[in-house]
Amino acid sequence: MEAKPQFHGSDTAAVAAFYHVPVDEIVCFGANVNPLGLSKNLKKDLAAHLDLLSSYPDRNYTTLKKVIADYCQILPEHVIVGNGSTELISLLIQTRKPQKTLVLGPTYSEYGRELDLVGSSIHTYLLKESDQFHLDIHAFCEEIRKGYDLVILCNPNNPTSSALKMPEIQTILDCCREAGSFLMIDETYVEFAPDINEISSMSLISSFDNLMILRGVSKFYAAPGLRLGYGATSNSQFLQDLLLMQNPWSLNSLGAYAGEKMLQDQEYIRKTRDLILSERDKMCTEISKINVLTVYPAYANFVLVKIEKEGVTSADVFEFLIKQGLMVRDCSSFKELGGEYFRFCIMAPEDNKRLLQGIQDFFA
Repeated sequence: MEAKPQFHGSDTAAVAAFYHVPVDEIVCFGANVNPLGLSKNLKKDLAAHLDLLSSYPDRNYTTLKKVIADYCQILPEHVIVGNGSTELISLLIQTRKPQKTLVLGPTYSEYGRELDLVGSSIHTYLLKESDQFHLDIHAFCEEIRKGYDLVILCNPNNPTSSALKMPEIQTILDCCREAGSFLMIDETYVEFAPDINEISSMSLISSFDNLMILRGVSKFYAAPGLRLGYGATSNSQFLQDLLLMQNPWSLNSLGAYAGEKMLQDQEYIRKTRDLILSERDKMCTEISKINVLTVYPAYANFVLVKIEKEGVTSADVFEFLIKQGLMVRDCSSFKELGGEYFRFCIMAPEDNKRLLQGIQDFFA
């Protein structure tokens, strides 16, 4: 019997080849990318500025940092830009070289990969299904007090879509400060939250020098190929250490220009938030009506679902849907998720309707 591989959320080509489905007929609900695609305004703007590729970017990215600072309502001197948030995750971990690190489970796997490269001892704090994967702040702080050089949070978290609110983050930051721990928060999905200010920790940057927040444009701005990420910290010495470690001109000229424009595209931001918030509510409401499925509160642009029907696996659901050209994320690769789960991101309304019908048909 042919072994079934595990697929990343965006591995459409590999999935198409394995299941003999035309790749151009697959709707990918696994990549968590904005279904609106790249902004039309940005496309026109970039096409008119291709000559930027003939010049080196500003080594300090002064204009881009100012735009990011305005967007996040922080100071430009607290901003660093990079070749995607992945580069900044790597730089942060390589620079701090933590001996002991506390991460959540389940969460984004890239943290663990980078920590392994510097030989950090990783302790995973498990989110409980019984708490709807919401972090128990007091228990988590008790764990922090045991002594960790680095604490990593993803907020909203991937793959659970759960989120911590500002007062909870502040409690964790106070605890980290007392324990001598540095806190990294990955806010990749924060712009999809119902109330961004309720979830984002950007307003705490100036008050805590043991904090760094990372974001990127891959998901919300549908630009994973641009490789633009940015971070914020008020720890000036740490920021200088990061810049010393970072290769010069890490972000290309066109990428820097694109960042300046996309973060100011209010029409695109509004359309995206209107679409995601509306469609997410509809999908969660309708899928919750299927009595053998549990839908967890979602703050990101994706939703985690648990299968409660005996004998049915996430692979069964994946295979049924992929034959209809609908590719969800089989979550069996997240080792900390005990049970059968799948995840889907919010797409265009007509695609969401197809997915909903497919899920309803499977569990009918």
